[in-house]
Amino acid sequence: MNRSFRTAVVGLGGIGSAALYWSAASEPGVVGFERFDLGHGRGASQDHSRIIRLAQHEEPYASLAPAAYEAWAHVEAASGQRLLTRTGGLVIEDVAARAGLDTGSRNIGGYTAMFDRHGVEYELWSAERAAERFPQFRFGGGEQVLWQAESGIVDAARANAVHLALARAHGAEVRARTPVRKLVPTAAGVEVVTDTETCLVERVILTADAWTNELLPDGEPPFPLLVTQEQVTYYATPHLKEFSPANFPVFMWHGEHNFYGFPVYGEVATKLGQHLGGHPVTADGRTFEADPVRRERQREFLAEHVPGFLGPELYTKTCLYTIPPDQNFILGSLRTDPRVTVFVGAGHAYKFASLMGRVLAELSATGTTAHPVGAFGLDRAALNDPGFAARYHR
Repeated sequence: MNRSFRTAVVGLGGIGSAALYWSAASEPGVVGFERFDLGHGRGASQDHSRIIRLAQHEEPYASLAPAAYEAWAHVEAASGQRLLTRTGGLVIEDVAARAGLDTGSRNIGGYTAMFDRHGVEYELWSAERAAERFPQFRFGGGEQVLWQAESGIVDAARANAVHLALARAHGAEVRARTPVRKLVPTAAGVEVVTDTETCLVERVILTADAWTNELLPDGEPPFPLLVTQEQVTYYATPHLKEFSPANFPVFMWHGEHNFYGFPVYGEVATKLGQHLGGHPVTADGRTFEADPVRRERQREFLAEHVPGFLGPELYTKTCLYTIPPDQNFILGSLRTDPRVTVFVGAGHAYKFASLMGRVLAELSATGTTAHPVGAFGLDRAALNDPGFAARYHR
């Protein structure tokens, strides 16, 4: 046994780096383990940009969205670094293309219902009004458009680095290129076993996402997780001013396929991705090769609806989604050992990353949090009923 710590965070991507910071800010004796280099591109949270928005179509997330902004504001104030860029955001529903699809609450009505419940300001636009405000778009005429001014970009790679720097400033130790091989609960604590040492800790925060199941202690049943390889493409548009953050919003387009896009940010290029639709993979068996079908699908969408967004492809970047059957977060203490607290982001967690890091730190240290996270518990049917019908947002 080499060292003893109060808290170990296993996996230092977006959620783990945040949990490391919030834990270290609360108490001494915190250590973080990352199996790859810090800032690696093998997981879910690297890249320049993620959308942050108050626009949520389900209650658990709508309730948390304001607190997510507050957590990011705290980190910006603590670091003096700008992490959020407000651009405003559009949710665009191609009504005709979605006719007959089972979209649940993932439609304009679902978003406005949450806005109304939580007192969030928004505007509903016709396609004509949206085209007047943002002439970069080409609409068919039957789309419904939702505008919310607080939407924008959170700089994911920068935010991860800031969380880690702040954690170190509070005394946290960071072990990069140090894979954790297993967690062993004992009467004295939880042993965190690596290739070079075994650390005894009072508690563990497990934020390994696609690697979660392989790190669960013996006797803990695996979670029913689907890991998919997703991708985004950067386009070297020649229309830089039209697509600058001052002149073009983040957007989500719900049609036959769901796309999300960004103004020029991080790279001198616009960025588009398709939400879901990736091939099932494993964390270590995935490739880094772009899917040509989705690459062409994106180009066809942009040529029809946002032609100026296009330009020569700068590059296509892949990432992993780790998705429970109900596509909701997994957050809570393990059933076999409550000293281990786990989080899985379901492919859409980054906007909440700093807040979820704070919640994990609170739950791990005290067993409670003031934030409404009960819907993400480990006792729900989606994680325990073999007959649960998986559903992924359309």
